[in-house]
Amino acid sequence: YFSAIVFASVCLLGLLLPRSIYAARPIAPSAPKPFSLPFADPPGPGSWYLGQGYGNTLSAYFQRDTTYRAGQGLHFGVDFAAPCGTPVLAIGDGVIAKVDAPEHGALPHNLMIQLDAGYAALYGHLLERSKLSVGQRVTHGQVVGLSGDSFGTCHSAPHLHLEIRSPNYLTAYDPINLIDADWDALALVGAFQRGFERDLSNPRQW
Repeated sequence: YFSAIVFASVCLLGLLLPRSIYAARPIAPSAPKPFSLPFADPPGPGSWYLGQGYGNTLSAYFQRDTTYRAGQGLHFGVDFAAPCGTPVLAIGDGVIAKVDAPEHGALPHNLMIQLDAGYAALYGHLLERSKLSVGQRVTHGQVVGLSGDSFGTCHSAPHLHLEIRSPNYLTAYDPINLIDADWDALALVGAFQRGFERDLSNPRQW
């Protein structure tokens, strides 16, 4: 009985308060994602498509003791299937930090860019050593390398591996949350194998 009285009093108080006090505030628009996709051409069967997402993918799980051992069975980036030699672009403005750094894997060639937005981007499995030099500035959309193949054959698994990390490289972020793209549509195209599948009728469920 007491709780009913309290509830009724709260409701009555709400009706008596000036509307300016309890009016709903407009929801601030979400911040735009700071980066863009690493390709100039739109996705398609003759250009590129989403190959593997970030996180506990099936591929990373089944290769958790080999390829993905350093990541404890997690895939720290996004893979884009693309023919060898496809130009890859800077996803944002920044400075070249490393070229062919073996400690970051993703061979045969890789490239690290310190982005002005406060992140670092690792481009992996490049076809050849990037022609850019450490300390050189790059601008958003500039060609920074050519996609290759993790096996170096250009027919085994041609793709670009892209990671977004903290400036000290210790934290990996899901690129989907930072790259402005229609990820729902990209996830429908297909993958190297059945990894995640997005349920578009329930977009928070993978």
